[in-house]
Amino acid sequence: MVKLMAIAVIATILVLTIILIKYKAVYKVTISGKEVGYVINKYEFEKLIEEEIINSDENNIAFVDIETFPSYSLVLADSDIETNEQEIFSKINEEAIVTYKMYTIAVNGNNTAYVNSIEEAEEAVEEIKEQYKEKLDEIDISVNEVYTKDLNVIEQTVEVASAVDSAEVQVIAAVKEQEKIKAATLDGVYFGTKPVSGIITSRYGSRQGTEIVSSNHTGIDIGAPYGTDIVAAAPGKVTYSGWMGGYGNLIIITHDNGIQTYYGHCSKLYAKVGDEVEAGDLIAAVGSTGNSTGNHLHFEIRKNGSPLNPQRYIYK
Repeated sequence: MVKLMAIAVIATILVLTIILIKYKAVYKVTISGKEVGYVINKYEFEKLIEEEIINSDENNIAFVDIETFPSYSLVLADSDIETNEQEIFSKINEEAIVTYKMYTIAVNGNNTAYVNSIEEAEEAVEEIKEQYKEKLDEIDISVNEVYTKDLNVIEQTVEVASAVDSAEVQVIAAVKEQEKIKAATLDGVYFGTKPVSGIITSRYGSRQGTEIVSSNHTGIDIGAPYGTDIVAAAPGKVTYSGWMGGYGNLIIITHDNGIQTYYGHCSKLYAKVGDEVEAGDLIAAVGSTGNSTGNHLHFEIRKNGSPLNPQRYIYK
């Protein structure tokens, strides 16, 4: 009996030896139901994927999504079969969806230049704020975190000095726009829209000659063809729409803080009393009604009833 058992053990060893000579144990790798090759050590290969793809420390990578993870099955394959770990790894890496993260300096919400880190972005912002600290009352300079899957965008990141230069272009433009708005604002009312395009034919103040209107001109006259659209110069409420003596057909818009605008000599009045209008809304048409010698818009700005020179704020 002992002899038979010994023979059986020897036979088993011989069979296993023959099997191990002819075959080897490997893991067959399948992705989305398709066989892609073999690896020797499943656990080492999974560790490689986790370290080199999922948890990559490459710059700007926020996270990586692998839609279909590989599946493994232990098989006996011919001993001369070659494993292809690197090829399988490359395939998984190519199909991985990478989301990148970078930072941008934003001026009034508009992104300018991109940098790689939050530290670089904050350094650029502090440099700009220090340089323009006296002109940034209403200009917002901030850092935005940006996520993208487009590698081309990542390649646009720059050094801090270049980011500062790029942001400065936007800051200078914003400062100029801020100064323009301040210059065109009267007690909170911004005159950013010209009521009509044309040539100023008569300015505010004393006038000479034989004109049929008062020598003290309370507004400006802008020459324009008959029927040209007249729009509101600023947001407000229409408080007069009709005939008023020498003004002819007149629109009066009341704005905030006692500010009013007058639109005189109109051929047609489109806006009615009580209408709420925004800057640029159509209110009337150019004409020559009332005391007028030709087609034009008579435009006034008044503060608590007293006329001001409109060219302090508009038509400069």
